Amino acid sequence: MSAPTLQGKVAVIAGGGKNLGALIARQFAGGGTRGIVVHYNSDASRAEAEATIGALKALGADAIGFQGDLSVVDNNVRLFDTALAHFGQVDIAVNTAGVVVKKPILDVTEADYERSFAANAKAAFFFIQQAGRTLAERGSIVTIVSSLLAAYTDSYAIYPGSKAPVEHYTRAASKEFGARGINVNAIGPGPMDTPFFYGQESNASAAYHASAAALSGFSKKGLTDIEDIAPLVRFLVTEGWWITGQTIFANGGYTTR
Repeated sequence: MSAPTLQGKVAVIAGGGKNLGALIARQFAGGGTRGIVVHYNSDASRAEAEATIGALKALGADAIGFQGDLSVVDNNVRLFDTALAHFGQVDIAVNTAGVVVKKPILDVTEADYERSFAANAKAAFFFIQQAGRTLAERGSIVTIVSSLLAAYTDSYAIYPGSKAPVEHYTRAASKEFGARGINVNAIGPGPMDTPFFYGQESNASAAYHASAAALSGFSKKGLTDIEDIAPLVRFLVTEGWWITGQTIFANGGYTTR
């Protein structure tokens, strides 16, 4: 059986308006994806999402936006229902959304905990659930997690802790959805050169992360670039379809296990 391609497919991309999500969307559109739903969380991201939608249309894809907090379960239902209503099918679901809290354990508040697990664990679970209900046969689901899942470091209990459940969701979903030919994987990038990374780092800690990967000397800033991750997502939903149930670290040797 031949590997799937992007040609004529429909994709839902959570966090698709900017950074990694936007690059994935553009690569999908350039590869022949006919329809893309660009999800964004809040009004603060609307302008970037609209710019991404314009770029996708210029590449020949039909693209629409969807705003909503995916930690609200019904918003996941509405997201995939919107895709089905507009395009008639969904083949690919990619979740790049999340939040970072970097604090020592003794400083983490209940609000920090609730916010982290809502955005990184709860939203991811119900996104996968609704994708599983919606995707066509031989579809693909990819979630972005973090290479910090294998790190031994301080001040990062709550962020990778709230991403860790996604590994288990991924394995279970790959087993349950496999009968329909749907592959399910997670990707753990290293610290990425985006505003998402710099918001919680000092100059000193950013410099440490930039020097920590085995291949950091061959990277422009020593950090993982979104251009390092988007092709891997594309591979997993096409030629890499036989890969399923995995958490794949793509980080230049920042962490390993």
